[in-house]
Amino acid sequence: MTWEKEANEIHRRRELAKSQGGPEAVARQHGKGLSTIRERVDQVLDAGTFREHGEAAGEAEYDDAGNLVGFTPPNYVVGVGQINGRKVIVGGEDFTVKGGSPNPSGLRKSVYSEDIAIKYKLPLIRFHEGGGGSVGGPGGKRSGPTGDPALSRPRFLSMARALETAPVVTCAIGPVAGMPAARLCASHFAVMAEGVSQVLIGGPKVVERALGETLTKEELGGADIHLRNGVVNNGTKTEAAAFDEIAQFLSYMPSNVWELPPVESATDPVDRVEEKLIGIIPRDRRQPYNIRQLLKLVLDKDSFFEMTRRYGPGQVTGLARLGGFPVGVLANDCHFYAGAMNADGAQKVRRFVELCDQFHLPIVSFVDEPGFMIGSQSERSGTIRYGAETIMSVMRSRVPWVSIMVRKSYGVAAAAHYGPYGTVFTWPSVEQGPLPIEGGVAVAYGREIAAAPDPEARRKELEELLASRQSPFPRSESFSVQELLDPRETRPRLCEWVELVWPSLKALIPPNVAPPWPV
Repeated sequence: MTWEKEANEIHRRRELAKSQGGPEAVARQHGKGLSTIRERVDQVLDAGTFREHGEAAGEAEYDDAGNLVGFTPPNYVVGVGQINGRKVIVGGEDFTVKGGSPNPSGLRKSVYSEDIAIKYKLPLIRFHEGGGGSVGGPGGKRSGPTGDPALSRPRFLSMARALETAPVVTCAIGPVAGMPAARLCASHFAVMAEGVSQVLIGGPKVVERALGETLTKEELGGADIHLRNGVVNNGTKTEAAAFDEIAQFLSYMPSNVWELPPVESATDPVDRVEEKLIGIIPRDRRQPYNIRQLLKLVLDKDSFFEMTRRYGPGQVTGLARLGGFPVGVLANDCHFYAGAMNADGAQKVRRFVELCDQFHLPIVSFVDEPGFMIGSQSERSGTIRYGAETIMSVMRSRVPWVSIMVRKSYGVAAAAHYGPYGTVFTWPSVEQGPLPIEGGVAVAYGREIAAAPDPEARRKELEELLASRQSPFPRSESFSVQELLDPRETRPRLCEWVELVWPSLKALIPPNVAPPWPV
């Protein structure tokens, strides 16, 4: 006697689970131009590395003789795999089963994905496509106990602990509502496939019933909305491009907070000097320039991975490398509000600084900050509140900072671009003070200007006079900054800096203790 019969039953159930919602449901998914969850897992991971957990989980139906007559797979697939040779946890809703709405085993597997990310201290990747909970509950129409046991672990606890443990990356492909939408936002990096994805608190029917608003899913929560409000970081035109962004983001990240980010061999010469940098900042103070071109000339070639570009666009955030060392990059885009920090920009910078601090990424800040955005809209949106919170986050950060003053550094908002005890370099194009020159002249010389025979001529004269006094040499002479640089020297000096500070990152690794919660 052997256990061949039972072994065959194991393999049979595994095959039933892999059928997902059935051929017709899979065909409908493909008909919308979308992959299934199993196809997404295979595409994002290194070939042949996925090991599924709970392959035979699902809802079984038996006849009176105890024979299996029906089997519904869980609506969630989860397991361990590799990306570029590094282990990760990956999971996501199966939209072909009940439209991604949780069934009992699927709900358990979604929580389990976070538990094992915590337990094994591995990055977690989640693909979201589902409608969240059903009014009928995860068990459908069947009667039984309602609610969780009184002393059960809170469902959101594992989500919070996972965020404290390792990088969490999420991807919206298709409609995402309710609990999956909350999980999408409970991440360090979220990407959204444009045109086919919507992120919703409540879908169109729920909104129409409650508020009388008749809107499509795209009008409620399409990519154009959520790329501008910061719900997701990046958008892509295709699923494959979203998978590439997931891999790229993780390439800068350590596997968990107890490790340092991965260093690559330098393929771009650290002593590369770019002649274009000497003229990239116009001598005309009012003329804009291309900050991304500046970054391209300084950072390792093709290494800048920008995040959240369309949210708070006056502030630029992203990940990059200098001599193979991963760093966080903060800058200003003078094409938006002259680079001024509004409420959205402040929240964007705060989140980014906290990300870099959590995962031990040194921060390189290219400063062209004219101050907080002014005006009625800025006051109504609470810019000063969010701005102050951002500055406090910067002051609490423990990673090394280097700030390169490339042009403006004015007002309270400028403090968000300089870490505590950070290194500061300046370019000859820099100007700084408590107020931008134009605003400062209007305040300090208002009466004189008003009394002048030609007020506008006198205003311009005073502005030009004060601008001529904005030389960086006195600060360099008094050693108020570490160095006044020829802009062409910037890349070599930054590569020297990051190599110098890298060993100090080991002191930032937290104690590796057992978590005080069950996993």
